[in-house]
Amino acid sequence: MTVGPETSGALVTRDEMAIDPVVAARRLLGCVVESRLSVADGDAEPVAVRLVEVEAYRGADDPASHCYRGRTARNEVMFGPAGHLYVYFVYGMHFCANVVCLTDGVAGAVLLRGAEVISGVETARARRATARSDAELARGPARLTSTLGLHRAHDGIDLTDPDSPVRLRWGTAVPAASVRNGPRVGVASAIGTPWRFWVDGSSAVSSYRRGGRRRTPALERQG
Repeated sequence: MTVGPETSGALVTRDEMAIDPVVAARRLLGCVVESRLSVADGDAEPVAVRLVEVEAYRGADDPASHCYRGRTARNEVMFGPAGHLYVYFVYGMHFCANVVCLTDGVAGAVLLRGAEVISGVETARARRATARSDAELARGPARLTSTLGLHRAHDGIDLTDPDSPVRLRWGTAVPAASVRNGPRVGVASAIGTPWRFWVDGSSAVSSYRRGGRRRTPALERQG
């Protein structure tokens, strides 16, 4: 048994992401995120990464979610429609990226935590010059977002649009026996909720860091 559809290479559709974030998280393992940002200017080649670690977040029933206290201008994208990119700034230093799930008006998303660079390695290395190895290029949500060239201006990008500069494709399905799950990383609430999923054995999976040691602002809890 495998996790994910047998349509490798096809763009993920909006309907395929209009599902519970916990289900979507498992399905996103092995998927490919393609970024053509900066390519039009001739200063970079496209970067593609294979997702190996993700975290699911819901809305009003998830204390660790950005949407737990309701809809705001900043978390608007997380309320749908599905298939868009939700990008936020955290700890005053980093950007993190999520795939929006569920139906329009219902909050839910999957945080992209770790990935393996499968093309555009030179561009990724230039963006992550401090990485000590290629495995570190997209290990952790901030590094992954940086490797893809994403920042707050890309909040709301439609990952399902063939003409989008950032697209999401189904990859080779991950065998269920290779999928692990456990508590989310670094959250201040719902610490034990096991909604982090990863591909066992991948060197791009980030180190586990238990949350709850300090209180963080509501918009900095997720991821």
